[in-house]
Amino acid sequence: MQEHESPLPEVFVQPGESYLVQQPTILRTLLGSCVGIAFWAPRLGLGALCHPMLPRTPPKAAASLSRSAGRRYVDFAIRDLAHQFDALGARRDEVEVKLFGGGDVLVMTPNLNRPTVGRLNSEVAIKVLEEEGFSVVASSLGGKRGVNIHFNTESGEVLLQRHT
Repeated sequence: MQEHESPLPEVFVQPGESYLVQQPTILRTLLGSCVGIAFWAPRLGLGALCHPMLPRTPPKAAASLSRSAGRRYVDFAIRDLAHQFDALGARRDEVEVKLFGGGDVLVMTPNLNRPTVGRLNSEVAIKVLEEEGFSVVASSLGGKRGVNIHFNTESGEVLLQRHT
């Protein structure tokens, strides 16, 4: 019997989900046009990964959205996790944020006059993270391929594997 390199529990974060842990865990997801945003607060041992699918919460739906429905949107998911980190005692300036995905994996013929969902997701994520006082310490956005990410909340390391 071979021993695994990491005995940490693993959680697969589905599209439209966010997951925050307070113990060492591997948070995994698969991204295309969606963005994956990893939050890590080493002082408190906190890590989180969100996998929103669409850029902005529709204005008419904002007031009536449940938290689980709201996490489908980049702006909502970031602000929701920001509040959870605040409640657990993390300062925004100590939380490391890494941003991935936002690819144009479904674009057959690009229309240069119309931004893709992947590009909009990326742009909104960068803007909202800045508005909320977070600094992005690493990112890999765009491209034509999907990516797998594995976020180790113990070390803060994110392994990225591009699809061929």
